Amino acid sequence: MFRDDYTAFDREALFIKKINLDDAQMNEIIFVVEEAAEGGFIAKALGYSIYTEADDVEQLHTYVRDAVACHFESDEKPSIIRLHFVRDEVIAA
Repeated sequence: MFRDDYTAFDREALFIKKINLDDAQMNEIIFVVEEAAEGGFIAKALGYSIYTEADDVEQLHTYVRDAVACHFESDEKPSIIRLHFVRDEVIAA
């Protein structure tokens, strides 16, 4: 969970700059995953309107695969799903 207004979805713009999405879109879809405040995980696809939540990582894998399958036609479906886990950790100075 983020402690300020700089969320994973704001970080998405920074992450996109590091990845050439034109190449990735044909074979790969990338999800930004962050810990949910109430527990579990929230995953949002970069460049697509795909969003899902899960209680644990195993369930997240299942839900993300299902969300991708529902969003794309079979001939357009990416062959790789990449999960980019974003986690902030605050430590004492």
